[in-house]
Amino acid sequence: MRFLHTSDWQLGMTRHFLAGEAQVRFDQARIDVIGRMAALADERDCSFVVVAGDVFETNQPDQRTVARALEQLRRFTVPVYLLPGNHDPFDHASIFATPRFVDDCPEHVEVLADTAPRAPVRGVEVVGAPWTSKRPLLDLVAEACEALGPVDDRTRHRVVVGHGSVGEVSGTFDAAGAIGLDRVERAIDEGRVHYVALGDRHSFTPVGRTGRVGFSGAPEPTAYREEDPGTCAVVDLTTDPPTVDRVPVGAWSFHELVQPVDDAADLDELEARLDAIDDPARAIVKVKLEGTLDLRQLARLDHLLEQRALTFAAVEHPERHRDVAVRPSDEDLADLPLSGYAADARDRLLALATGADDQAGEAADALALLVRLAGDGGRR
Repeated sequence: MRFLHTSDWQLGMTRHFLAGEAQVRFDQARIDVIGRMAALADERDCSFVVVAGDVFETNQPDQRTVARALEQLRRFTVPVYLLPGNHDPFDHASIFATPRFVDDCPEHVEVLADTAPRAPVRGVEVVGAPWTSKRPLLDLVAEACEALGPVDDRTRHRVVVGHGSVGEVSGTFDAAGAIGLDRVERAIDEGRVHYVALGDRHSFTPVGRTGRVGFSGAPEPTAYREEDPGTCAVVDLTTDPPTVDRVPVGAWSFHELVQPVDDAADLDELEARLDAIDDPARAIVKVKLEGTLDLRQLARLDHLLEQRALTFAAVEHPERHRDVAVRPSDEDLADLPLSGYAADARDRLLALATGADDQAGEAADALALLVRLAGDGGRR
């Protein structure tokens, strides 16, 4: 008896660093992964699927996002249970109560809008702990677990589906909807619950001592600091404790590169690290640089990042490399054999670039551009 546990689809999410077609591809990837999970559920002979909160990024997704999500949900061949989370709570404005969702929702898909038990297959109960507001005053998951009686012979397995942070993992015990692990594990010890499937944390994370509580992780990554994103979980209820199999399903990736840049060798290393990233069209990269470069090296750095920005989904870096100091060299000036007014402009820019006022960075950029124009991208 297996089920697929996923969460935090956050369909309709936008990222400020994605522009144009990159955002379109990012949106589509979050839809496409639903289809891959439907195929996985069939392949692993799962009896049902739970989505532990935050199906949508907000309660106001655009109609196209809703339509595409429902179309992908039709690909599942087993019952699917959607839990409202903190991004899409079941309140007066819930997307799950709108005609556009209700009218087109497949018959095998149900929203866990209350804590009433559902029976996807004989011998199994699924109990939801839905968010009904953005800031619940109770521990929704613990309350749902404690309200249940012990599992009997007719209900051999009971799964509670919840959403929220666990203080022992996040380090924050007073967040809205925070889950008290001690209360949940007490309910497990008392035989009220067989497994607690959680959402909110975007990284695959088993929780606690029982082996019966865990986060599935988000199926596509959403930020740089997620430890193990791009996953879902297949849970086998027939073992004791249940066997939880982490399954990678994501296609996108986030990378944060911290790199000193003090000479050509450092630039070579930065270029090699960027080139080592797989599938750049679906990779989002943040570059943090610190060091001191001459004008030719700065020109090469600018050229390198501009070129990679054409192939990666996004390359984020501080404007004008604010942590990179510029030290013009004699070779830099040799690359600028100018005369007349142009030579005067060069000398004024050089004075500004080596000064300490607010114009130093802009002057260095201008000089670096001159070097690039004179020296084929600063590579000579």
